[in-house]
Amino acid sequence: STLARMILALDKSTSGTIRFCDETITGSSEAELKPVRRDMQVVFQDPYGSFDPRQKVEKLVAEPLHVLAKKPANAERRELVAHALHEVGLGPRDMDKYPHEFSGGQRQRLSIARAIITRPKLVVADEPVSALDVSIRAQILDLFAELNQKLGIAYLFITHDLTVARAITDEVLVMHEGRIVERGKTGAVLDNPQSDAAKALVKAAPDLHQAIARRLQEQG
Repeated sequence: STLARMILALDKSTSGTIRFCDETITGSSEAELKPVRRDMQVVFQDPYGSFDPRQKVEKLVAEPLHVLAKKPANAERRELVAHALHEVGLGPRDMDKYPHEFSGGQRQRLSIARAIITRPKLVVADEPVSALDVSIRAQILDLFAELNQKLGIAYLFITHDLTVARAITDEVLVMHEGRIVERGKTGAVLDNPQSDAAKALVKAAPDLHQAIARRLQEQG
């Protein structure tokens, strides 16, 4: 999460260089970062704490539009918000509601709508499904995959859940004490980990196949 905040230029790095689309982020001024931020958005972990409860959905989802070089007029803004809501499985009528009127999964859909409204090149997703029920997690992961195919958005997923990593990622980077200790194709890393940190992660993850087999045995 610390690295993600530095990539998003929310926190300053103490060393090293971060580059995004051939632009150096580290050490850049706010004015220099503005065009970079048009191509970068974030979905936070907590769908309950991501929104100002006093604001309606229209204003919340439209928030990133202020980084655009040409800010849309009111009518266009409502149209953009309605389209973003449709893309995440919600409707135009939801624009006039408040966050408390939605379930946790729906609020995370609102977070995703807010993230994609500017058509960014990268969305940083910080444990985006960890606060959701298992059944809802699958729906949100399917939505991420659908939007990736439809819009061509790249994702940087932060997760401790290897099931999520397998479901949504093409490549994995394993971090330990602030350093990347292993990287590669998701299947290769998780099926044959080389570093001690990756081995520990894989060992600690529940084996769903074994759990199902045990359950079937118990049922006779």
